Order: sequence, then C-alpha cells, then structure tokens
Amino acid sequence: MSTVVPDVASAPPPVRGRAFERLRGRYWLIVLGAIVVFSAVRLVTNADDITSANTVRAAIMSACPILLAGMGGLWSERAGVVNIGLEGQMLMGTWGAAYFTYWYGPWAGLLGAAAFGALGGLLHGLATITFGVDHIVSGVAINIIGLGATQFLAEAYFSDLQNGGPRQLTGLDPLPYLTFPHLSDWLISLNNQHWFVISDVAGFLAALTSRVSVLTVIIAVIVVLTSWLLWHTTFGLRLRSCGESPVAAESLGVNVYRYKYIAVTVSGALAGLGGAFLALVASSGFVTNQSGGRGYIGLAAMIFGNWQPLGTVGASLMFGYTDALRLRTPSAVHALLLLVALFLLAYAAWRFYKKQRTSGIVMGALGIGFLLWFLLTDTVPREFTGMTPYVVTLLVLSLASQRMRPPAADGQVYRKGSAG
Repeated sequence: MSTVVPDVASAPPPVRGRAFERLRGRYWLIVLGAIVVFSAVRLVTNADDITSANTVRAAIMSACPILLAGMGGLWSERAGVVNIGLEGQMLMGTWGAAYFTYWYGPWAGLLGAAAFGALGGLLHGLATITFGVDHIVSGVAINIIGLGATQFLAEAYFSDLQNGGPRQLTGLDPLPYLTFPHLSDWLISLNNQHWFVISDVAGFLAALTSRVSVLTVIIAVIVVLTSWLLWHTTFGLRLRSCGESPVAAESLGVNVYRYKYIAVTVSGALAGLGGAFLALVASSGFVTNQSGGRGYIGLAAMIFGNWQPLGTVGASLMFGYTDALRLRTPSAVHALLLLVALFLLAYAAWRFYKKQRTSGIVMGALGIGFLLWFLLTDTVPREFTGMTPYVVTLLVLSLASQRMRPPAADGQVYRKGSAG
C-alpha cells in the first residue's frame, strides 16, 4: 500500500489568500488610476497647485484632526455607541493642549488634550451606557457643554496670561518637526518640473519628507494600532462583538459595559488629540470654537470609510485635500470641478456595470452638471469656495449611502442582564 504525498509547493493558495491578493491588487489599481487622473487634470487645466508639495502638505495637516476624530468615532461605534459628541470633545482637547503646553510644554499638552477629550468621552458614556440616554441627544449635549466649557475656562485662565485673552492663548511652544533635507529638496525640484505622473508622485513624497510634525507620525501609529487591536486581537473581537450583538457577547461572558466604556473613553481621547493638533500644529495657539466642524466631518469620514481604519484614512485625506485646495489659487479650485466630474462619471459607469441604473443615472447627471460648470466658467464663486469641504461631505455621504454597513447594534440602548 503506497501513500501519495501531495506536493505542497504546487498546491493552490487558500481561497482567503487569493481574495486578499485580488483586493490588494484592486486598491493598487485605484491608487494608480487616481494618480493618472490627477496628473491629467493638472496638465489640461494648467493648475500645477493641485499636486504641488505645498498643497499636499496642507492637505495632510487639514486631514490629521479629521482623521483623529474619525478614529475616535470608529472606536466608539464599533462598540455600539454613536459619538456625535466628537466636536465637543475636540474643543475640550484644544483647551487642554493650550493650558498644559503653556505651563509644562507641548508633550504635556498632548497628554492634557487627551485627558480632557477622554473626560468628555466618559461623560458621554455615563449618559448613554449607564443611564440609557439616547446617543444623539447625549452627543449634542456634549458638543454644547464642550463649547461652553472651553469659553468659560479660556476666560477664567487665559485672560491674565502673556499672549492670552478671554478667547485665545497664542505663542505656545510647538511640537518638533521631522525633515529629510537632501531628499525633500530633490523631490521638490522634481515636482517643479511638472512632468506627467512623476512630478505628481514627487510632490506627494516631498510633503512626507519635509516639516512633518511628530504628531502626524503619532497619528499614523495610532491608525496602525487601531487596525491591529480591533481586528487582530481577542480584545478587539470582544469590543466589536459589543457593537454587533451585546446580548450574545454577554452570554459568552464579555463584560459589555466595560468594553463600551473603554471604547468611548479612547474615542474622546483621540478627539482630544485632534484638538491638540489644531492648537499646536495647524495654528500657533488656542482660540475658542477652534474645531470649526471638524468633529462632524471626522464622523462623516468614518461613515464614508465604512467603519474601517483604512477607509477612514482615505476619506479624511479627501476632505483634507478639498479643505486645503480652497486656500490655494482660484485655478486650483476650478480644476477641482473637473476632478469631481470625472469621479462622478466613473462612479456612474460602475453603477451601470452593477446594473444599478437609477443611481447610475443620478450620478451621471451630477457628473455632467459639474463638467458643464467647469467648461462654461473660468472661476468658482468665492462663496462656494468656502463651502467646498462641507459640500464634498454631503456629496460623498450620498454616494456611500448604498454600501454602508454599520455595526448591527450601533446606537442601541443596552441593559445588563438582557441576555437572560
């Protein structure tokens, strides 16, 4: 009797591995296609600013606080708690960063911002988890409390300080920056050549090698840690089970209250760090109501990213790019119309390919409208330019509405013992 030993080397890879490889290849194709489209639009419109190193750097700076708010929302909602209060927690973080930076330095400012944001998260958790308050109502209340508290604390503690006042505290010590001088200079020179694709990629790389705040690096680490903790550890599995089916999680011995409190506290701390970025990196100090709606945009980025870390990163960069582009030349904003038109038309074609004709017709009509707007005008009204990030927020949420998959128990009131 002979035994046949299978040839392991020639065995086909597992189905999961093949699916992962196809998914990764699709993402690379999307990235490559986006680079080609951006480069082509730059050449057609002569709007070199849309891929310049300065624009990309400004986009990353605009995206970072949005991304932190989005990561905070991701932690909270994966545990089943809707955190509309990200805006208020971010505001509390701006004050905490300013106060502790003034007295103890910027590193203490980061800890202070995270602590004040976490305090807002705990307050939201107390209302929603322990007392069963509606998550939206509690989140709105947190936003009102955050705005009022920071205004009160600023007037109480900053009015008599040097460079301070009842609504601001400027001249704070900055966080250190990272620069690779020779590499960044070469990349900037390559970006200024305005070659097809090559110069556009060089502009992106130059932004990553010149005056990168250490907090930006910390944010990148936070994204990686979030992805690993929530999707590759037992802790993350238990936390996500609280957002999918807390009753089932409780029946398996998971302390649902504990995991929800951990998630909402981390959520507030991350939003508070977003406030620290605004006070210590994006500007030279603290002013009241400094977040400017970025907490809400971060929540939208998380939803558009389908409650996934990498999706949230991509959405945050998109929002940050539109926010940064409106501060550049008028031609760059006008070129954005062509970019939006091409995106909408490509999305409409995809919908038709999936036999979803109604949404395809709607997206196609919108794409043709933006294309006509681009072709029939030379500039974009100044009023619309200021609205660009918020208009894009509404647009992408409408596009993503058909593919959203939130946690099954997201926003639901849970009571301990309901499993029995």
